Order: sequence, then structure tokens, then C-alpha cells
Amino acid sequence: MIFRSLRNRLIFSHILPALLIIPIMGAAMVYVLETRLLLPAVYSNLAKEAKLIAEITRNQPVFWQDRGAAQELVNGVSPYLNGRVSLVTIDGHLLASSDLAADGTNTSLVELPDLNGVRQGDVVELQSGPLAEAIAPVYDLSGQPIGVVRMTTRVVTVSDEIYQLRYLLGLILLLGVLAGIGLGSYLAFGINRSVQRVTRSIQALAQGDWQAHVEEQGPDELRLLAGAVNTLVDKLHSLEKARRQLLANLVHELGRPLGAIRSAIQALLHGADKDSQLSSDLLTGLDDETVRLRHLLDDLAGLHDQVLGKLELNRSAVPLNDWLLGTLSPWEAAARQKGLSWVVDAPSILPRVLMDPDRMAQAVGNILSNAIKFTPAGGQVSTTVKFEDHELSVQVADNGADIPPDEQEKIFQPFYRGSQGRRIVEGMGLGLSIARDIVLAHGGEIHLESAPRADTRFTLRIPAEVVPEA
Repeated sequence: MIFRSLRNRLIFSHILPALLIIPIMGAAMVYVLETRLLLPAVYSNLAKEAKLIAEITRNQPVFWQDRGAAQELVNGVSPYLNGRVSLVTIDGHLLASSDLAADGTNTSLVELPDLNGVRQGDVVELQSGPLAEAIAPVYDLSGQPIGVVRMTTRVVTVSDEIYQLRYLLGLILLLGVLAGIGLGSYLAFGINRSVQRVTRSIQALAQGDWQAHVEEQGPDELRLLAGAVNTLVDKLHSLEKARRQLLANLVHELGRPLGAIRSAIQALLHGADKDSQLSSDLLTGLDDETVRLRHLLDDLAGLHDQVLGKLELNRSAVPLNDWLLGTLSPWEAAARQKGLSWVVDAPSILPRVLMDPDRMAQAVGNILSNAIKFTPAGGQVSTTVKFEDHELSVQVADNGADIPPDEQEKIFQPFYRGSQGRRIVEGMGLGLSIARDIVLAHGGEIHLESAPRADTRFTLRIPAEVVPEA
């Protein structure tokens, strides 16, 4: 249970090195110091001193013949040596030792190792419990063995030193644990605060607060997390704004045609059907309003595809001449009804290509609808069609109001409608967005050119594979 909290895990991550890693590393260091540094140094010093005493006594046989002289030699040099020195005859009798009394009455035997093959100047190193020994044989000038110099010292191991310092080391370990707890707690609470800020922001989002931004503080990872949450907040806020805009647009766009339809129906119910001309006008108006509702439904269908993330295309072999005639004819009628000049520039012979005819007709229709809507009476709407290098290009130009540069990128966003007195101020703001998505789904692009006192041009380009005639 204690490790379920990120804060507790961070605190323990700072304590565990002191509790586990430091003792393990300490044991390893003790082993290395004793085997690689301490013992080699001890044996090196004993060997040097044993060789020195061996050389001194080799040239002075009296030290091996007179116990008193030997003891005086040992007493004279022992204060300057690192260990205890003993002179032992070749048969193991102790002649002199730095541990003997001044009268030299100790005549005990010393157990010596096998010295066969050990030459003058060589040293045999032994260890007996805590004692380190260095034994150097002594040969006279004729090469005969006359005795042995034995140096011994007690090795004070690192473990012994550590045991003697156990209270100090325990205090250091305790201070390390406390420092680990303090540092771990400081870092853990800092990270915990950052995580809690992000958590509170997400909880606020879940409760419908779309303004719950998080301060981007703390480590880089938490800054990235806070940035991602803030991006999510902004996107959700944008989606909520778009949802409200969609509802407002729907009420507005559905209200006008439904109101007109109801007014026409009421007129017909109250006798307008008896006047043939009035009845015809009312029915024509009803038809126009249903057409507007049809376009509204098409826009909503396109919005549904946008929400799903990808348009589903139904590609087929399409004769471009026939498709172009069927696509442009309804919009020509709408343009001429408004009093606009209608111009179409297209080759007389176009190939059969592979595309989704209904979707592309919707995209071109949305562009033409936009051009007709914002071109005043007496203006001109022109359509130019080209097919070159397996690419279909449809350009729609009008001489209506221009689109400001700061709005030229925004008009392809869903629900965007431009400033008052400009273009894109009516409708649901979906037509151009849907047209762009259809063109992109075909692997093409849509381009806008607009400037004051110049035509506004929308150009649609899609790659189109030519399908030979059957």
C-alpha cells in the first residue's frame, strides 16, 4: 500500500541508496582495499626490512654465533622497523627477537616453512590468522645457509577499523538517510504538486469547466504534460464553441425556410390556391425553400464526415463533359436568376476520369454557391475547366467583394464566417470547409486568390486517372 503513492516511491528512492547501496559498496570497497592495497603494502614493507636485516647479518657471522650480539642487533634496529623482527637458526632455534627479554633466555623452536630453492634475497610471505610474516633465508659468503630473518606484524584490517568506527559510521548513515528523506520529500512534494495541478485540471474538464488551464511548471516531462492538457483544454473549448455555433446556425438556417414554407402553406389553405398565378408563385417559392433545405442537409452530411475524420469516396469512371454539364447547369440558372453574367470556359472534349462524381459536384457547387451569393447583381461568375498532365482543374472566379488576407486561411475552417460587410457572413460556414475536405480526400488541393479591385478565384485541383472508353 505504501508504494501506491508516487510521492512515497520518490521518497524511498532517495532512502534506499543509503540503506542498501552504501553498505554493499562499502563491503566491496573493504574487500578491494584489503586485497589490493593494504595487504600488498604490508608484505612489501616486511619483505624490504627482512632483506635489509638479512644483508646486514650475512656479512657478520657473529650475529648467528652469539645470542647476545644477535639480541643487541635486534634491540637496536626494532624501533625503526614496521614489524617485529626475529633471528632464527637454520634448525629453528630462536636466537633473538624484539619480543624477548633483555637476558635472551628464550630458546623456543620456531616452525619454519620449506626453504629449499629459496635463494639469498628472496622472501617467503605467509599469513597466519591476523599475522603477516615475511621470512628471508640468510646465506654466508660461501653460500651455506646460516639462519633466517623473520618479520611479523599484526594486520589491522579495514573491517577492524570500521568496527572501531561503527558509531561514527552509524551516525553518518543515519544522517544520509535523513538527508535522503529530506531531499526525497522536497522533490516528491514538488512533483506531487505539479501532478495534482494537472489532475485538478482534468477533473475540472470532466465537470464541464473548459477554462481550466494548468501552469506549465516543474520538470520538463511535467511541463510537456501540462502543455498537452492545456492544448486539450483549448481544443475542447473550441469544440464547445463550435457546437454552440452549430446549434445557433441550425436554428437560424432552418428557421428561415421553415417560416417561408409555413407562410406559403397558410396562404394556400386560406384560398390562395384559387389564384393560379399566386398559387404558382407560392409553389415555386416552396420548391426554392426545399432546395435550400437540401443544401443544408448536404452541409450537415459533410460535417458528419468531418467529425468521423475521413471522407468515404465512391470513385467511378466519370465522363467529364457530362458530369460538368450536370454540375454547372443548376448554378447557371441560379446566377442568371440573380442577374449575374455566367461564363464557362471548358474544352469541348474531356476524357473519362476516375473520381467520386457526387462528392466533386458538391465541392464545385459549394464554391459556386459562395461566388453567386456574394456577387452583386450585374456582376460576373466564371468557371474555367482544364485537364492537363492527368490533373483536373476547376477555377471559379467572381467580381464580388474581396476576402481580406487575414481571413483567407480562416474561411476554410468549419463555422467561420467573415466580418460584416464582407463575404462568408451568411449560412452555416461549412461549405468551403467541406469543399476543401473533398478535394483533399481526392489527393488534391484548393487555392484562393483575392485582392481589392480584383476577381476572387477559387481553384480546385485533383489528380485524375484517365479511364479508356469501353
